[in-house]
Amino acid sequence: MNKNVNLQDLGLKDYKETWDYQESIFKDILDIKIKNRRENTELPTPNYFLFVEHPHVFTLGKSGDMTNLLLNETQLKEKGASFYKINRGGDITYHGPGQIVGYPILDLDNFFTDIHKYLRFLEEVIILTLDEYGIVATRSDGETGVWIDAGTPFARKICAMGVRASRWVTMHGFALNVNANLGYFDNIIPCGIRGKGVTSLNVELGKATVNETEVKQKIQKHFQDLFEATFVEK
Repeated sequence: MNKNVNLQDLGLKDYKETWDYQESIFKDILDIKIKNRRENTELPTPNYFLFVEHPHVFTLGKSGDMTNLLLNETQLKEKGASFYKINRGGDITYHGPGQIVGYPILDLDNFFTDIHKYLRFLEEVIILTLDEYGIVATRSDGETGVWIDAGTPFARKICAMGVRASRWVTMHGFALNVNANLGYFDNIIPCGIRGKGVTSLNVELGKATVNETEVKQKIQKHFQDLFEATFVEK
């Protein structure tokens, strides 16, 4: 099993370009797995973890409801935002500057073959990261992602998650609001969940901005610990 993970920080990058890049990595890993099965070989499969920040974009998962997007095409342009229907699970979400997006593209055969456990581990990475800032975050029953004050009238989501998996290879991932412009969430019903708020780390800490490089370092540490992985920077 290969537990090395190629770490790449793509900086600010267009959503569609990043999606295409994810798909190419995803396909390469699948091709190796198919070759191993057909030819009875044991070629190692690589793993990747992409950090990225996107320009304003709304994405709708394959089971999502278009009515959860509250803007028409003209209004999207006025907001300087784009929109894509994509092949991950979950409903609608927003990505934009000030948000740390993580895309682990892993062959779970290198770790464990359990999608439920995989999602819970991703949530735990974020929960442990926020704990380092004194933020008590938890899961919310039946709602993938990470929340603050879950189960109360003040419940607010700080990290959205949605993944795709095939033959135990994953793509897509999580979006943690760090210095996000929360006004953009007013243009959707986030994740199709009504009556619950959205928040950002800087808001919770009462700061104008939070050091995103530092947050990424904490995410890396907890990811490596939980997945027993080793990041290799590329």
